[in-house]
Amino acid sequence: MIKVKVTVKKLVFAAVLASLTCIATMVIKVPSILQGYLNLGDGVVILTGWLLTPGLGFLSAAVGSALADVLSGYLVYAPVTFLIKGLMAVTAGVGFRWLLNKIGNIPGRIVSSLSAELLMILGYYVFEGFLYGFIPSAVNILPNAVQGIAGMILGLVLIQIFEKQNIKMQ
Repeated sequence: MIKVKVTVKKLVFAAVLASLTCIATMVIKVPSILQGYLNLGDGVVILTGWLLTPGLGFLSAAVGSALADVLSGYLVYAPVTFLIKGLMAVTAGVGFRWLLNKIGNIPGRIVSSLSAELLMILGYYVFEGFLYGFIPSAVNILPNAVQGIAGMILGLVLIQIFEKQNIKMQ
C-alpha cells in the first residue's frame, strides 16, 4: 500500500491552480474550426504538472480545464479534456523530474512541456476524429500546435515567476 500525505496546504494549492487553469482557459478563447476553442490554459496545466505531485497535478489540471469547458458550453469536450489535460500535467511533471539531472532545468522543462503539448494535439485529434471524421479533424492540428507553443511559453514564464517568488509545492 502506498501512503500519500496530502495536507490541507497541498489541497488548497492544487485548488488554486485548478482555478487559475479554469480562468486562463476562459479569459481568452479563440473559436476553432470544429467547435472547440484555443486558449492559454495549457500554460497553467504545465505549471501544475511541474509544481504538484502527479496525482494532485492530474486532478488540478483536469478539474480546472474540464470546468472551463462546462462553463463555456463545450460539455461534449469536458470528459476528454479532463483526461487529456490531466495527462498533460503528469507528462510535464514526471518528464521534467526525470530529465532534470540528465539535461538540466530549462531544457528539461522545454522537452517535458513539448511532450505534454504533443499529447494534447494527438488526444484532441483522435477525439475529434471519432466525432467529426479524421480528415476534417486535421484542420485543428495547426491551431492546437499554436496553442501548445503558447502554453509552453506561458508555462516557462510562470515557472520563472513562481521560482523567483519561492512558490513551490511537492
